[in-house]
Amino acid sequence: MSGNRSSQRSMYLKEPKIYPRHVKGRFARLRVLAVWLLLGLYYLIPWFNIGGQQAVLFDLPARKFHILGLTLWPQDFVYLALLLIVAGLSLFFFTALAGRLWCGFACPQTVWTETFMMIERWVEGDRSQRIKLDKSPWNANRIMRKFIKQLLWIVFAAWTGFTFVGFFTPIRELGGDIVNLELGGWATFWIIFYSVATYGNAGFLREQVCKYMCPYARFQSAMFDEDTLIISYDEKRGEPRGGRRKSADPAALELGSCIDCTLCVQVCPTGIDIRNGLQYDCIACAACIDVCDQVMDKMEYPRGLISFTTEHALQGKETRVLRPRMWVYGTLLLVIVSGIVWGMTHRVPLRADLIRDRNVLYRELPDGMIESVYTLKITNMDRKPHHYELTVIDNDAVQFDFSRPLELEAEEVGDFSMRIRMPASAGSGTQNLQLLFQATDDSSIQRLVKARMLLPTQTNGAGR
Repeated sequence: MSGNRSSQRSMYLKEPKIYPRHVKGRFARLRVLAVWLLLGLYYLIPWFNIGGQQAVLFDLPARKFHILGLTLWPQDFVYLALLLIVAGLSLFFFTALAGRLWCGFACPQTVWTETFMMIERWVEGDRSQRIKLDKSPWNANRIMRKFIKQLLWIVFAAWTGFTFVGFFTPIRELGGDIVNLELGGWATFWIIFYSVATYGNAGFLREQVCKYMCPYARFQSAMFDEDTLIISYDEKRGEPRGGRRKSADPAALELGSCIDCTLCVQVCPTGIDIRNGLQYDCIACAACIDVCDQVMDKMEYPRGLISFTTEHALQGKETRVLRPRMWVYGTLLLVIVSGIVWGMTHRVPLRADLIRDRNVLYRELPDGMIESVYTLKITNMDRKPHHYELTVIDNDAVQFDFSRPLELEAEEVGDFSMRIRMPASAGSGTQNLQLLFQATDDSSIQRLVKARMLLPTQTNGAGR
C-alpha cells in the first residue's frame, strides 16, 4: 500500500509559480493601451447616461436591454443572436489572420491579469525582487508588502464585481443601496461572486485559466494554416544557440543568433519557451518579441529572431493573406453586419398584437350589427410617448371602439379592450380584416395587424 501511495504521489507534479519579467517595447505599449482602453470602457460606461437612461443596462426584470441609446426588447432577440454570431465569426476571422490576437490583447482574463500584475510589480518589484521576497523569511517587510498587495487586489476585485452588477442594476441606485446598507440578497451574492472570481482568476490562477480552463486554447489550431501570423522563433537563424561576447563572430563560433539568455522565457506569462515551437499555451502577447528585439539590438544583430510571421515565410515561401477562408469569413461578417445595421435603422418602435376573445365567437346586436371582442396589446418601444390611431384598410363597413384612448408613455406596454362591429349583411363565415395602427405624431411609426372576425352563416339565426 505504501508503495502504491508513493507511486500515486510521484505522478502529481505541482505547477511552479511563474514570475513574469517586466518588458518594454512596441507590443508592450499596445498591450498596456488595450488594458487602459478596455478597462476604461468597462468601468466608465455604466456611469454615463444617454437620453436619461444608463448607457448600457441589461434590465432583466423589465426584459429590456439598453445599449447606447437603443432599447432592445424580447422581440429583438434576433439582433442579440446575430451579434453573438458576429462575435464568433470575428474570432474565427482574426484567429485565421493573426493567431491568438484576442488572447494576447483583449481577453478579459488577459486584461485583468495584466492589471493585477501591474499592482504586484508596483508593490513587490520586478521578477528578481519578487523571487527574492518570496524566498525571504516572514519579516516585517514581507508581511507589509504582501498585505498591501492583497488589499489592493481585493479592492480592485470588489470594484470589478460592483461594476459588473451595475450593468444589470442601475449603478447609481446600486451604489446608493451599498452606502445605505440596503443592498438586496441577489445583488450582494453576485457582487461577491464576481469579486471572488476576478480575485482568484487574475491574482492566483492566471496562466492556469488559459492553459487548462479556456476551451479556445484546445481548438485554435483548427483555425490555423501556413499563412496565419503566429509568434515564431526562426530556428534556422537562431540555432545552434549559445553564449558569446558581443564582439565575437557567431559564424566563427559556429553559433546562431540566439545567445541563450532565456529572457524570452522569463517574460512569458505562461512560462513557455517559444524556441520549442508553437504551443497551445502561447497567448500571443508578444512579450518575447519585445525582449528578443532588445537583445538583438544590444548584440548588434538584425531584429526578428522571434517575430509575428507565418510558416510559409519561415520556409521562404510567399504568404497569402487573402485566401479562401478569409474571403468566406469576411463575406459572412459583411453580410451579417450589414443586415444588423439595416434592421436597426429601419426598425419600427411599435409592436401590436390582436387577440380575439375565445369565450364568445360573436354577438348579434339589436341594430343588425355583429360584434366581436378583442384584446389589443401595444408595445411602445420608443423613448417618447405616442398617441395612436386605427384605420381599417379597404372596408368602410367596419366600426370599432376601445376601452380607453390608445396612448402610451415611453417604453410602455399597454392592453386595450377593443370591439369590432360589422353589419350582418356584410357576409358570412370568416372575414379577414387589415388594421393599420399608426402614431399620430409620426406616420413612419405604424404596424399592420390582421384580424379574423366570425359572422353567422344566417343573418336571422339566434345569437351565440
